Amino acid sequence: MAVSATLHCLTGCAIGEVLGMVIGTAIGLPNWGTVVLAVALAFFFGYALTLRGVLKTGLGFGAALKVALAADTVSIAVMEIVDNAIMLVVPGAMEAGVSSLLFWGALAFSLAVAFVLTVPVNRWLISRGKGHAVVHHTHHH
Repeated sequence: MAVSATLHCLTGCAIGEVLGMVIGTAIGLPNWGTVVLAVALAFFFGYALTLRGVLKTGLGFGAALKVALAADTVSIAVMEIVDNAIMLVVPGAMEAGVSSLLFWGALAFSLAVAFVLTVPVNRWLISRGKGHAVVHHTHHH
């Protein structure tokens, strides 16, 4: 279940992260501005994907939002810290621009490393009935 939860998280994070990095880099935001945009969009899309699934169970929006926040906040935060830290420490990655292999290679690498490091976090959360265990509880009740 931890790998599945992390793949789910990676999907939302990657959508937001890629959009944020592309938009921020393309419009010339400073590195910190690009990171803020990417993180905000990663949280938005991560929560939105979970919210969409939870709403299908028949929960109201407020209750579904609480489930999404409980399920995803720690996972998205870990993933975002890792992938943005990597993007910032790879020399020239943030300045390379969206047409650069360095930019896309660093972004793909950062998301892959974030996935690997977030799986154990999700495993730990799920083992304690937290994280995506909350979503699975909702789907089964």
